[in-house]
Amino acid sequence: MGLLKIIKKTKAKEKELRLLILGLDNAGKTTILKKFLGEDTSEIAPTLGFQISTLEHEGCKLNVWDVGGQTTIRSYWRNYFEQTDAVVWVVDSGDKLRLEDCRNELQKLLTQEKLAGATLLVFCNKQDIAGALKPGEIREVLELDKIAAEGRHWSIMACSAWSGEGLLEGIDWVVNDVKSRIFMME
Repeated sequence: MGLLKIIKKTKAKEKELRLLILGLDNAGKTTILKKFLGEDTSEIAPTLGFQISTLEHEGCKLNVWDVGGQTTIRSYWRNYFEQTDAVVWVVDSGDKLRLEDCRNELQKLLTQEKLAGATLLVFCNKQDIAGALKPGEIREVLELDKIAAEGRHWSIMACSAWSGEGLLEGIDWVVNDVKSRIFMME
């Protein structure tokens, strides 16, 4: 995150954060967002393109961008990177066959210059499904310890978009981490 952006946000006293929710298709990105918004999650259609939602949390206005994860859409992700404060990467913990693809996409994402200062939260979704990999196992497969060596602020947390378990803790962590860096000069 550039110094100019930090100064701009501090000077304007805006408590507005931009979160980008990404991950492979069918990981549960839209379900997570709908759960936060208190919307019906009984019928979720694949996101073809993107949707923007705004919510208030911890004294901040969160502009949340939910972008589809289909293979054909991933090349367009870069169009949403500008001014992103945090990336929420959603992993389907039960989809062991696509974890390598998930790792490769995340690694490509983290090389993007426009996301250099963005906080990263990895949500290990679908923990309520039998046989789902635990966060420690996903951390290893996604090679997340390399991220720590690069100095990026990140965390990995278990969640269930269906039940809502772990979602609040994850968003609390993201918001507090971003606030501690962006609004530190107040």
